[in-house]
Amino acid sequence: MKNSSPTHKKTTKDSSTELASSDMDVAYRNWMLKYPSALASFAQITSYAKGKKIALFLDYDGTLSPIVDNPDCAFMSNAMRTAVGNVAKYFPTAIISGRSRDKVYEFVGLTELYYAGSHGMDIMSPVRPISNDHPNCIRSTNKQGKEVNLFQPASEFLPMIDEVFRSLIEITKEIKGAKIENNKFCVSVHYRNVDEKSWTTIGQCVHEILKDYPRLRLTHGRKVLEVRPVLSWDKGKAVEFLLESLGLSNCDDVLPIYVGDDRTDEDAFKVLREGNRGYGILVSSVPKESKAFYSLRDPSEVMEFLKSLVKWKKSNAL
Repeated sequence: MKNSSPTHKKTTKDSSTELASSDMDVAYRNWMLKYPSALASFAQITSYAKGKKIALFLDYDGTLSPIVDNPDCAFMSNAMRTAVGNVAKYFPTAIISGRSRDKVYEFVGLTELYYAGSHGMDIMSPVRPISNDHPNCIRSTNKQGKEVNLFQPASEFLPMIDEVFRSLIEITKEIKGAKIENNKFCVSVHYRNVDEKSWTTIGQCVHEILKDYPRLRLTHGRKVLEVRPVLSWDKGKAVEFLLESLGLSNCDDVLPIYVGDDRTDEDAFKVLREGNRGYGILVSSVPKESKAFYSLRDPSEVMEFLKSLVKWKKSNAL
């Protein structure tokens, strides 16, 4: 009996793990009834897109690259870079990230895209007369020397953000695994590598700093706290701004598609859902409520979706 006991316990443990995994699979399949796979629904999406111009908006972390322990190492694969570069040849494509615009450009390195950093508070867009009056829009040049519009609605907050960044580095320096990232118009406090027992402490540190900054607010992402200006601007507004900059706003023949995985992407999903303006696609391997229409499980499925768009466009051009 003694010899058989460990085997019995292991089998029981394995069985319970399998059961939990099976339950998760069932929950995910049920969830997908509400948020169908964008790959399985591809024919439906492209059927609606016939006669329309697709404009593509992509988040970066967790969408084009995997979520990793060290945010400085969130590199996209070469295969993904090729897929994004190819899709941008056929559709206007923008990346809207919580990272600083310069940082996300370093990760992606493709000149044929439009980039919006700091959750849309730092946008480089094509030069075009903007119908609405945007006082924070200035003429600039990109790294290739091409003239562009630079839109930074939170410029006045820069000194404040820098102050908070320095204070957060100081106050969290004893918390092992904490990483403070300056994303220009927001500060990200990563706690993915922090012991769970210290999560409350890191939250208290951030709240303590923000007591002195009523014009800054705190938002939550995937194992990250983000300090942002109190400003009526988000990824949804960034999508609207870019559509306008590209001459694609208020057009019945335009279909915007936004692919993202985080809470901050919900603002963009909401904008596209209102009035059926376009499709939001949530990247998630676990069930969660969203304003998106469709879902993809992970970045590998995102890459398949991008490749499918290119194939579809090429076949329609024949």
